[in-house]
Amino acid sequence: MYLEQQKKLANRVRAFLREKYQIELANVVIEQPPKVEMGEFALPLSFELAKRLRKSPRKIAEEIVAELPLPDGFEKLEVAGAGYINARLKREIAARVLANGETTAVESHEGEGAANVSGKILVEHTSINPNKAAHIGHLRNAILGDTFVRLLRAAGHPVDIQNYIDNTGVQVADVVVGFLYLEKKSKQDIVELIASTPRFDYYCWDLYARVSRWYEEDKEHLKARLEALHAIEHGGNDMAEAAELISSAVLRRHLETMDRLDIEYDFLPRESEILRLHFWDAAFQQLKEKGVLYFETEGKNKGCWVMKRPTTSKSGDPTFSPKKGERMGHPAEETLGAEEKSGPDEDAKVIVRSNGTVGYVGKDIAYHLWKFGLLGLDFGYRKFYRYPNGTEVWISTEHGESDHPHFGSVAAIYNVIDSRQADPQNTVIEALRLLGYTEQAAHYTHFSYEMVALTPRCAIELGYDVSEEDRAKSYIEVSGRKGFGVKADDLLDALIAAARKEVDSRHPELDEQERTRIGEQIAIGALRYFMLKFTKQSVIAFDFKEALAFEGETGPYAQYAVVRAANIFRKAGVDPEQALATGVDYERYFAEESGTEIWELWLLAGKTSFVVEQCIATTEPAFAAKHAFQLAQLFNNFYHRHHILTEADEGRKKFLLATAAVVRRELINVLGVMGITVPPVM
Repeated sequence: MYLEQQKKLANRVRAFLREKYQIELANVVIEQPPKVEMGEFALPLSFELAKRLRKSPRKIAEEIVAELPLPDGFEKLEVAGAGYINARLKREIAARVLANGETTAVESHEGEGAANVSGKILVEHTSINPNKAAHIGHLRNAILGDTFVRLLRAAGHPVDIQNYIDNTGVQVADVVVGFLYLEKKSKQDIVELIASTPRFDYYCWDLYARVSRWYEEDKEHLKARLEALHAIEHGGNDMAEAAELISSAVLRRHLETMDRLDIEYDFLPRESEILRLHFWDAAFQQLKEKGVLYFETEGKNKGCWVMKRPTTSKSGDPTFSPKKGERMGHPAEETLGAEEKSGPDEDAKVIVRSNGTVGYVGKDIAYHLWKFGLLGLDFGYRKFYRYPNGTEVWISTEHGESDHPHFGSVAAIYNVIDSRQADPQNTVIEALRLLGYTEQAAHYTHFSYEMVALTPRCAIELGYDVSEEDRAKSYIEVSGRKGFGVKADDLLDALIAAARKEVDSRHPELDEQERTRIGEQIAIGALRYFMLKFTKQSVIAFDFKEALAFEGETGPYAQYAVVRAANIFRKAGVDPEQALATGVDYERYFAEESGTEIWELWLLAGKTSFVVEQCIATTEPAFAAKHAFQLAQLFNNFYHRHHILTEADEGRKKFLLATAAVVRRELINVLGVMGITVPPVM
């Protein structure tokens, strides 16, 4: 409701300015007044127009208010202060529209950002190295990514979900080294161990930490890592086959872990196929032909293919200007200015090392050219995993099935990768620009976030030995290499056990299966909300008690508000949808209200689609969490102030029931885009 009315107002103002002043204003800024008593919308455009029209902002505001035809659903416009224009809605009309559910979903997306495109959007998230169990940090990535997918789909965008699997990297090589060198296991031994070990990823977790210590004991041991890396990358040998077995088994466990949180993927592209299907070779050819890479002949990067940082031309556009060296194998002296001949660029980004191996960023450039349909090559595809609901997830392979969904060739990309990867991500974006793919580069978004740590209290509750020094810290960092960290499944198990204990004490009358299901809903809601309520750039210190609290800014608090609303309808013997469909005299009862408390609740409930669009435009799901909390908080205040079930005035009772029903519905909607379901009782 709120978003639709905002767009309607912006369109009317835009048309009016064109007709009255012959001014085209692409973006009409609309703000929210500090108090709802001042109206629902505030327009500061008079200040922007003052110079162009050579009039005072207040004079312009007065002209607009006097002559602008009111859009449908608006009561009036008012001049405020030195030139603001406040707009008031007709509350009864807005409430009726919201009650009918006519504008709950976002019908169109406007504004800047990668979502302002027509076509499929690709969200890549999770991307855990398949060498050990998923941990708490991976959960933040997966929950952010999954929530963003839900937000995009709520806004009507078609979305592909991909989970990139680095199955040829150092981490997988280290676990292979562990099995072959430390445990002396053959390929057949590994096959049998996978079959007999339900939590094989836990086994690898411990082995990975042991391998790290083994490297520290003697640096000569690192030669085993190098041997494994080369063997895995080359393929067709025992080490590569062992890596395939291990990474596939761990990956299946990752999918099972994420499925507990109702997180699914469409496609699992693997680095092994990027190498073996010659994606990099095709990308390398493009990069050389278009002068994006040059061969360095001196300095610390001698013998490497490097990408120069962009310079800016007189027109303001980024241009490529190589340092002294060769480009496409030919001398490039004639293209260089005097300032460029002083020596090699020591800060140039190395894409191909002097030994001929391509770095991570090079493979990522190739992968993103494929994502945008710019590579001219494709993966093979095969089914890898079936979720309990029957959905299939596909994985890349060299020679796959002929009948498969189409992946890639998308219009926009969001990569959910932590903030430490900002430099590689920016390098990929810059490579796209230098290749001439400026539109694609503009629709490539690095969805970055900060790490997750533990509060000392949480670490102690999980059974870790926490030193006195660490107990005094606000949070403790986790480390997979050191074996200190919270496995995702362990965290989920502990949260569910704690929630189940609370459910057992409150609802002993329910059967065990039902109590378990409710405990899972509360625990998962608590975890997802906790991961989402902090802005992406905040370091999270996870804490059990804070996440599971029934009071404060938590998932259980928001869930409880929905349960409380459901109890009202159960006791009243009225269906919530029936309460919204029943004729309510909104005009009378809004007019009779002495304050704005109930209208503010309706207005906030009507902002769900507005918040969804805000989350997408800013890539910040924390706005959804904040909206859920504020809506639950206002509803709880409303619940305590108004005795709905004992209300004597039947018309007013219908009005209050409709208020509870619309809040219940919108809370379920916003929690739904956060991946949180609501149990029947709390």
